[in-house]
Amino acid sequence: MTDSATKAGSTPYDGLPDGARGRAMLVIILGLTLSVLDSSIVNLALPAIARELQASSALTLWVVNAYQLAGLVLLLPLAALGERMGYRRIYLMGMVVFVMASVAATLANSLSTLIAARVFQGIGAAGVMSVNAALVRLTYPRAMLGRGMAINSLVVATSSMAGPTVAAGILSVANWPWLFAINVPLGLLTLWMGYKALPANPVVNRQSEPIALLDVVLNILMFTLLFLGGEQLGVRMGQENAAGSSFMPSGWWLLGAGVAVGYVYLRRQWHKTAPLFPVDLMRIPVFRLSMCGSVSAFCAQMLSYLALPFLLLEARGLSPIEAGMLITAWPLATMLTAPVAGRLIGKYPDGLLGGIGMAMFATGLWLLAAMPVDVAHWDMVWRMVLAGSGFALYQSPNNHTIVTSAPLSRSGAAGGMLSSARMTGQTLGAVVLATIFAISGGHGGNAEALALAIAGGFAALAGVFSMMRVGKVPAAAGARKH
Repeated sequence: MTDSATKAGSTPYDGLPDGARGRAMLVIILGLTLSVLDSSIVNLALPAIARELQASSALTLWVVNAYQLAGLVLLLPLAALGERMGYRRIYLMGMVVFVMASVAATLANSLSTLIAARVFQGIGAAGVMSVNAALVRLTYPRAMLGRGMAINSLVVATSSMAGPTVAAGILSVANWPWLFAINVPLGLLTLWMGYKALPANPVVNRQSEPIALLDVVLNILMFTLLFLGGEQLGVRMGQENAAGSSFMPSGWWLLGAGVAVGYVYLRRQWHKTAPLFPVDLMRIPVFRLSMCGSVSAFCAQMLSYLALPFLLLEARGLSPIEAGMLITAWPLATMLTAPVAGRLIGKYPDGLLGGIGMAMFATGLWLLAAMPVDVAHWDMVWRMVLAGSGFALYQSPNNHTIVTSAPLSRSGAAGGMLSSARMTGQTLGAVVLATIFAISGGHGGNAEALALAIAGGFAALAGVFSMMRVGKVPAAAGARKH
């Protein structure tokens, strides 16, 4: 694709015109939907997969974990490649891998083959998600970027919530391979449209220092150890707590090893001009505060998401259907609030919007923690609505700040950090909840209430980070120069 911004010379790049912008955003939405949906669409089919492929439940969980882990470890390397090769190229290459892996998953006749296909699906999804925010920034003019980031947040929330519903619809008329087969025509449509519609980079850092293989290995190793440690501490806590928490030492050792590898990795990045892990962007005050807030907010979200089912099912004795209906109020509130947040961006400071959103989120969590035992269902719902709305009011403005505070030439790194912050916060939330349950030794309601209260504390901390940005000027000047 010819780069019109380069031809224009001194004319600064400021997004696509209306028609082209709509077509490009449709491609971005399709790719993001497929990538996020595939992280949860297979969950409902795990028992059927285990039976048909004659595998244990523990091994079958890696059909999910392989996708998530492969995506996590390659987000930053692929974002760095996007800055050097072009975001559009990485996006389309990622979609090609995703479609091919979907074909392999559809035809898989053994668990090992299916897991391998899911690894490549995760790699393809990482190619899409690593440059997603950068492409949104290239698609929208600066004055309208808040709207684009709000659409992004809405798509993520909707796709995350829709996974089990879409899976149930497909499985009602077909068997589990069709969960992957559906990706093929949609992925091919995205490829065809993306080749025509996606914008090219105004600046491609072809002269940047090459990406060192050792840095890629350290990045993969760090995130792998952190993911596996968090998975052992969080995901399995309900199954193994009663057995004396035999998983705890290995989980903590994995996290410790991840931190040690991370120290070596970040030391290597410190003086590079375009580092794989963007320590250069972390030196920008508003970017640093936004990242700290994002980790804290997602920690609060994961902590509460994991604690609520235990509270409603085990401590309050609700049925799975009742608990599911009640919890659905949370993502629905997020979906409804995200467009409102997008319209407010630019009219009010991002830090102020984020501070108000986290105040709402923290208040909702504290009210959930303080619920009496005999609380009515409607009394639970409005608390969840308050929490979900608050998170949406925070997420879009915070993402907007993260993307716009980086120079345009480093949009890929900023976008990669968005997803990395989400995964880091979610891992931290799982670890915190595992620690609470290990200390309390049960699920009687007190531990869950404490977890929600602590989640409210993390949300309040995110609000403090957000308010600290008010009055600080983002690196917009640098962004315009590039």
